[in-house]
Amino acid sequence: MSTICQQDFIDSIEDALQYISFYHPLDFVQALEKAYNKEQSKAAKDAIAQILINSRMSAEGKRPLCQDTGIITCFVKVGMDVKWDKTDLTVQQMVDEGTRRAYLNPDNPLRASIVADPAGTRKNTKDNTPSVVHIDLVAGGKVEVMVAAKGGGSENKSKMVMLNPSDDVAEWVEKILPTMGAGWCPPGMLGIGIGGTAEKAAVMAKESLMDPVDIHELMERGAETTEEKLRLEIFDRANKLGIGAQGLGGLTTVVDVKIKTAPTHAASKPVVMIPNCAATRHVHFTLDGSGPAHLKAPKLEDWPQVTFEVGEGTRRVDLNTLTKKDVQEWKMGETVLLSGTILTGRDAAHKRLQDMINSGEGLPKGVDFDNKFIYYVGPVDAVRDEAVGPAGPTTATRMDKFTDMMLEKTGIVGMIGKAERGPATVESIKEHKSVYLMAVGGAAYLVSKAIKKARVVAFEDLGMEAIYEFEVEDMPVTVAVDSEGANAHTQGPAIWKAKIEELDSKLK
Repeated sequence: MSTICQQDFIDSIEDALQYISFYHPLDFVQALEKAYNKEQSKAAKDAIAQILINSRMSAEGKRPLCQDTGIITCFVKVGMDVKWDKTDLTVQQMVDEGTRRAYLNPDNPLRASIVADPAGTRKNTKDNTPSVVHIDLVAGGKVEVMVAAKGGGSENKSKMVMLNPSDDVAEWVEKILPTMGAGWCPPGMLGIGIGGTAEKAAVMAKESLMDPVDIHELMERGAETTEEKLRLEIFDRANKLGIGAQGLGGLTTVVDVKIKTAPTHAASKPVVMIPNCAATRHVHFTLDGSGPAHLKAPKLEDWPQVTFEVGEGTRRVDLNTLTKKDVQEWKMGETVLLSGTILTGRDAAHKRLQDMINSGEGLPKGVDFDNKFIYYVGPVDAVRDEAVGPAGPTTATRMDKFTDMMLEKTGIVGMIGKAERGPATVESIKEHKSVYLMAVGGAAYLVSKAIKKARVVAFEDLGMEAIYEFEVEDMPVTVAVDSEGANAHTQGPAIWKAKIEELDSKLK
């Protein structure tokens, strides 16, 4: 019988969460490198380059890959022969204590994103607890742990369906994937659970994302089981959609597809699909009573030497002299380097601004949006000499319902975020002769290096959702929607889906 020390378990959780905040799994890095080398779409290739550069920078600087440092999901398999040295804390409480310590680490503080009272006040718990913990009792005398930090952008795109027994799962995935937009930050992975009951399928889908990236090895040896055949079929169908990196159109939308199944009722076929984003973060360890887990740091030479170069047609912009007329010259697909002052705001800040405007109170004192861009971001706290911690974009569609108000009432000239905008918002951007710029999701540490100064100017009580003023220098963005309503997130995938179909027809 093994005796597992409570402190070893807590220490291992803390170390694991710090580890995955700045280290991508190397198999995922290698899969991204394959996608980068294969990619023919310039926009998608540039996006993957930024993600890979960001990954290496995070590994070097030991700072988060993404500003959204996730909600913690932990699978704990406890051997039936295990004995604990203390029993005053449950497994849930031990995971939460390790999480609390990891997120409040002064050397690498992680963004606290968890809110309590989700249907009401949604107040931040300040330490990213509680975690989501799944506990299984298994044979043996060890404790096996799989822990992941899952970003909200990808988690929000989870899909569930109760198919008829004869329905085709691959067909359903092919139909649903384009409706998910790019808020889940492709290229990433799809985890699919099939069978059991609704909640069992969801847990299997999430657990499948803990498996290593091995789709190319499967292609080489050939599928042997129903699940393997389905993985290859979905992988092929998904990438033929042409969605591409960041939804800009390209050859690689998913780098792997994972499937777990369980027996189900004869009348049922529950299916859950959960995507993992470009900031895939998970690690596995085992405790056998000999001490805390030791997580070996990868070598920096394991990362590919990828560079991101701005082209000759890149537009450099002084934000401090920018006017609404200036942005009307910008065209969809252009790369723009921003220098000057921008303001930030996410869901909670937009809601508060709306309430203040509707009540007649007006905008917060000292906040001037006139001829400014608003950046949808909730940054990580700064450490040492940083102006701000990792500060990548959040999903822009969540701010769609506020866009008319912001364009009509605040004087902003445009917005910066991640992924696509809804059709009504694109029309609003066109009507107001505004623009929407896209920063690369999954490149938060890289983006933060363009931010030279940062200060909170309103709503400090909202924490990471406060309104900041950033001074940026050569911050790279892409014109995703221009003032004429041309939309990169519809045109790009459509073009590349057609190109892939044409290529396939030539190969047949």
